[in-house]
Amino acid sequence: MKIVTAAEMREIDRATTEQFGIPSLTLMENAGSAVAEFARIGYEKAKSIGVICGKGNNGGDGFVAARKLHEAGHEVRLLLLAQPADLRGDARQNYEKLPIKPAVVESAPDLESDPAAEVLRSDLLIDAILGTGFRPPVTGLYQEAIRKMNAQHSPVLAVDIPSGADADRVGEQAGDMARADAIVTFTAPRLAHVFGNLVSGPTMIAPIGSPDMVIQSTLRLNLITPREIATLIGPRPRDSNKGKYGHVLVVGGSVGKSGAAAMAGISALRVGAGLATIATARSVLGIVAGYYPELMTEPLDETGAGTISTRALKEFEQLTDKKTVLAIGPGVSRHSETAAFVRSIVGHSKIPLVVDADGLNAFEGESDQLKGNGRTLVLTPHPGEMARLTGMSIAQIQDDRVGVARSFAEEHGLILVLKGDRTIVARPDGEVWVNTTGNPGMATGGTGDILTGMVAGLMAQNFGREFDAVLAAVYFHGLAGDVAKEILGEHSLIATDLVETVAEAFDRTRQEAQESWVTIGNFRH
Repeated sequence: MKIVTAAEMREIDRATTEQFGIPSLTLMENAGSAVAEFARIGYEKAKSIGVICGKGNNGGDGFVAARKLHEAGHEVRLLLLAQPADLRGDARQNYEKLPIKPAVVESAPDLESDPAAEVLRSDLLIDAILGTGFRPPVTGLYQEAIRKMNAQHSPVLAVDIPSGADADRVGEQAGDMARADAIVTFTAPRLAHVFGNLVSGPTMIAPIGSPDMVIQSTLRLNLITPREIATLIGPRPRDSNKGKYGHVLVVGGSVGKSGAAAMAGISALRVGAGLATIATARSVLGIVAGYYPELMTEPLDETGAGTISTRALKEFEQLTDKKTVLAIGPGVSRHSETAAFVRSIVGHSKIPLVVDADGLNAFEGESDQLKGNGRTLVLTPHPGEMARLTGMSIAQIQDDRVGVARSFAEEHGLILVLKGDRTIVARPDGEVWVNTTGNPGMATGGTGDILTGMVAGLMAQNFGREFDAVLAAVYFHGLAGDVAKEILGEHSLIATDLVETVAEAFDRTRQEAQESWVTIGNFRH
């Protein structure tokens, strides 16, 4: 799903009307109906619903929502922050259809009146003051209305975007902004919906009638959604056998870090790979093999420190025979000889390759050796590893996550997965996808190894769709973490919990791919 700017969203609406004959009044009707639908379902216990409307099209959406909620039998209270004579166009037409009379205020002191106060005391507040066309700062009556709304204890549902927010801003907003417990927006997300930390709950993206062909953007930025990835986990044919689903070879593990390779291997199997083999330092092979009986193992010559030695290069080509995907790095250590082994393998391997953890650290100061060279090469760094690859500071990486990932992927001809809150996936041509699943409970040792295995496992099953497999792995990894959080909470979550919850993540993705709405985040109230 494309991410668009506020100006591009206006152009999408215009093209929908002018090129496809869908009246703007219909788009407003569909938008307001979507808000009303979510309010009914998401806040079914709310006995009274207060709708606060500005004089523009966002207010018009609010008028439609108020009408629909009233028709559904809800107690609806309406506050208009303008004189009815100030309304224009579609907003005016929908005001005239209202079955209830609003409380009208023209100045900040009027917000103290009993009719206005009654609206603000409602069980649910719908913020329809300002939309994504607004540019901060907000002042005057609207500013005071936002402050009054923020002081209430009732949940707030924002129409399109919280009033006062800049839709094109990445990061923290400036000036007064309405708080939001949920957002219902339309057609496509804007930058602030994805990167702006605008809401404590979900952002629902509802289709309102714009054809896909008019949803265009110059940002080269997309949201990973269930629709793009659900086909990768469709039903399997009855005559399936393990050979159809790929063989992942994980190279990793060392004395003290045997679990990392094992977690990568079992994660590859859990997402559906047919076979997984762990090639590891000889002295820890028994430990790795003891974790999961489903994993096969291969011993590699080792250094005196119990890490993989360059002597293992002699037999390595034979190990990769008939393997579908190679994943290297989990637990492999930063031993200098092992790093040389890693660089040699990455430089010469012909099969699709996933590099993570100390596999990435082996290229510190030598990232020019990391080249796709016509094969699928996937790197999965966290910001610290990315800083070592680029020579930038972590702060610089975090200040421009999209730009850094895009530039590195283009320059090196590879797929770059920059992990963190809003994981970024950049393609060699510079197109970027953003993931919105996952939670702070996943900030625990081993979750990166789980992701490595999931990426490799899904790539192994999807020859010719390797990039889609990477997107899917990133999405499933975060969603499995969200499921685990629901069960265990953030503080108790550990990496292997994701192995147990990925099946539920698959089920939810299949279900959500059938829905017309796209959801960012989880609903809690």
